[in-house]
Amino acid sequence: MIIYVAHSRGFDYKNELYKPIRECDNLKDYEIILPHESDEYSYHGRDFYKNIDLYICEVSFPATGLGMELAFAYDENKPIYCIYKKGNKFSSSIKSVTDKIIEYDTTDQMVKIIEDIIINYKKD
Repeated sequence: MIIYVAHSRGFDYKNELYKPIRECDNLKDYEIILPHESDEYSYHGRDFYKNIDLYICEVSFPATGLGMELAFAYDENKPIYCIYKKGNKFSSSIKSVTDKIIEYDTTDQMVKIIEDIIINYKKD
């Protein structure tokens, strides 16, 4: 199963998103793609989204590129889960591609939500 974790570049995603995901023992056995882990200017064309199984998106910071990625995943009928940090306001257009929008408060809670999404998806 290929899991893609999308996000805006409007925050310290390497420390606030990537590091907690990579340090979580329960996620080590999954193929999780973090788009800017090895390349700051990573770009995935439309066809890339045909090959993923699950799309998880951190939407605390709206961005045009992120919206385009959401549209690509939606067009490919991929399951889309959005997470956002409490106190941040996500774009209302997110609701046009998914009703799975989950708020988190702490980094630990964010990682637990991602774990739950992946584990529950596998059971479907």
